[in-house]
Amino acid sequence: MVIGLHSMIKEIIKITNKNVDFLNLQENHLSIQLSLDGFSFCIYNKILEKIGVFGVYKFENCTSPYKHLEFLEKLYLQEPLLRNKYNSVSVVHSNNLVTQVPSAFLDRSNLSKYLEHTVKVLENDYITIDEIYNSDIVNVYIPFININNFLLDTYGTFVYKHSSTVLIEKLLNFYKHKEDDFCFVNVASNKFEIVVLEKGKFILYNYFNFSTKEDFIYYILFIAEQLDLNPEEFNLVLLGDIEKDSELYTILFQYVRNINFYKPTYFPSEIEPISTHSHFTLLNQL
Repeated sequence: MVIGLHSMIKEIIKITNKNVDFLNLQENHLSIQLSLDGFSFCIYNKILEKIGVFGVYKFENCTSPYKHLEFLEKLYLQEPLLRNKYNSVSVVHSNNLVTQVPSAFLDRSNLSKYLEHTVKVLENDYITIDEIYNSDIVNVYIPFININNFLLDTYGTFVYKHSSTVLIEKLLNFYKHKEDDFCFVNVASNKFEIVVLEKGKFILYNYFNFSTKEDFIYYILFIAEQLDLNPEEFNLVLLGDIEKDSELYTILFQYVRNINFYKPTYFPSEIEPISTHSHFTLLNQL
């Protein structure tokens, strides 16, 4: 039996604000997030300051950027909103092909050397950087360049960043005057990003894949141990695909005393059924 790509694209969330006639308005911004196993997007009208459409899709058995592009092409055929022209488009690449480098030591002529000890860098890989504006660090990473080319053909110009750039920038901006130590965990399916800030200063970013809740807690406690963070004292802030009734939260609660969910200063009322701590890097591009 042959299984078509359409059956392997699973719609997780699709919210349409019927009170917004966003198709007839010119100031629409399209925000996109790409990961190897999925795609999410948000159409936001800057004049009305309202979200028109919010969608999240899961790609089954997607194992490479080349396969991801096949799924994406099929998704664009079945979702006409994605083929519209927008006033502006921003794209976030979520993958583990990233590292942070102090700005003062960055050699732009040889970016591969920063990745080659943790990532398998191929000769034809395109490597780029994001400046993290409220810090003295730079992100060096490999975007999904074949998907960037597809999006360039679709929209013309757009802005793209790595997910960790958005995450680190926003957290630094919000927590820069805090005196405590914070560990942020941004969960997405079977992977998570972790950011550690000590007294408003960036200390660490990492990206982990996990298959069990035991893996999940192991990586978090390992980071805490390496940074000499006491689980009885540091603040753990949760973002993304995790809820209080999940097994991930339950096992965290056994080992870490101070756990809270991220509370944004603003969350669009149009997507109230969605947890306010979720989809952080997608919604912070609006």
